[in-house]
Amino acid sequence: MSSSKTPSDDSHFSSLFGSEFDVTRARSLTSTNTIKQSADCVLLWMNRDQRVQDNWAMVAGCKLAKIKKVPLKVVFGCFPTFGSMSTRQYNFMFEGLKEVEKELIDLKIPFEVVCGDPGVEVLKYAKSSNPVAVLTDFFPLRNCNEWSTAVASGLDSVSVPLIQIDAHNVVPAWLASDKQEVGARTLRPKIHKVYQKYLTRFPPVEPNPEGTKMPTPTDWTSVMKSISSEVEVTTIPDTFKPGKSAGMSVFSSFCESRLKNYADNRNDPNLHVQSDMSPYIRFGQVSFQRLALSIRDLKRHSSGTAAYIEEGVVRRELADNYCLYNDNYDNLNGAAGWARESLMLHSTDKREYIYTKTQLESAQTHDDLWNAAQIQLVEEGKMHGFLRMYWAKKILEWTPSPENALEWGLYLNDKYSFDGSCPNGYVGVGWSVMGIHDMGWKEREVFGKIRFMNYNGCKRKFKVGEFVQNYPQASVNAIAQGGEKSKDPAPRKNKKQKVSK
Repeated sequence: MSSSKTPSDDSHFSSLFGSEFDVTRARSLTSTNTIKQSADCVLLWMNRDQRVQDNWAMVAGCKLAKIKKVPLKVVFGCFPTFGSMSTRQYNFMFEGLKEVEKELIDLKIPFEVVCGDPGVEVLKYAKSSNPVAVLTDFFPLRNCNEWSTAVASGLDSVSVPLIQIDAHNVVPAWLASDKQEVGARTLRPKIHKVYQKYLTRFPPVEPNPEGTKMPTPTDWTSVMKSISSEVEVTTIPDTFKPGKSAGMSVFSSFCESRLKNYADNRNDPNLHVQSDMSPYIRFGQVSFQRLALSIRDLKRHSSGTAAYIEEGVVRRELADNYCLYNDNYDNLNGAAGWARESLMLHSTDKREYIYTKTQLESAQTHDDLWNAAQIQLVEEGKMHGFLRMYWAKKILEWTPSPENALEWGLYLNDKYSFDGSCPNGYVGVGWSVMGIHDMGWKEREVFGKIRFMNYNGCKRKFKVGEFVQNYPQASVNAIAQGGEKSKDPAPRKNKKQKVSK
């Protein structure tokens, strides 16, 4: 984790950002935390939150620039690799950034992309820009912490503060809790206590003064060529059109036709009631705070609204909390002691089926439901949330070791899902494989005390055959592997065990 001062140390920021910005959303990442009296600009290093309006980091930058009577500039550090992030996701991100650039040009706010290690290239750009301060957003993953630490160290050498602003969460992560929470039941009351305080409306980002010098528009072809990711997925589904405008259109459709059924039917993959907003939230193209405000203003479908806020605020911020306070969010060392010990105890248990990573990626298992879920992920860029729990638990059951299960599950999710390579993905797969935010259950082979899910349990939840029919190859592959169409290939005991998350 990068070192940082507590928000209370930065109370002197209040006079610099104005009354419309809550200073507790910000914290210093540098030992230098005094804003320079004069320089050439305020620089915003955009990373996780890739939008102009509804962005607390942009709001703070705009306010500070106006007070200091200098223009606001925005830089995006294009990282050549990011875990298992694939070309599919890079394309989605770049298309959204094109929209950001267009909006910033209209506001006379310079926008530039620097390619390479952001810890090096953003620092170099910041020093050349002579800013009064550098602002950035919050992303609690190791890569981002390493970049922030490197930039902070370099800025300290020239006495320029680096100020981080949580523009992603309704309640800033470091204020929601100062430790890793056990689960939703412990984080929920802490968030609810201050939720209304932070659920405020966004002031607009205002244009720079006339005459602000603008850079040459970004050469996006060259930017794409700078990507060195070895994870290539040439197929780009048309299920999600990138950008804030497209995202808000999807949300409008959700509110009009699906919100009313969300509470009761969101775990049924055959009923399209999910919001489909996770790709837009993952890349910061849409602010969840904007969605929360909009859904509050509707004043209807109270049960659906409550369920959606629970998922979007408590559950999503719980994932950020885990990654913020646990650097081992993507390996078994991040599991609770009981879970890790139980998995290790059963790591050599005989598996009824063992599949290779290639077989799993190609949906070549005996289980038609699992195959259908994997095909949905590959072809559509997102898997239904309930199915991801079943999908990940079966990877644990069918791979040589728990380490393989976690690694391969995260690889497939991060490679194909538009909302992969983020805290929600790490915690979603981790919940299934290593019991993150869960409790110990009755001990069994392979799973140990990790919660178990099976095919028959899914059949009690929804019409499995109906879902599988949407992906005909799933049954073909299952039969080829010795399974049967729409039947549990390996009945298990303890069928009365609950499977809801």
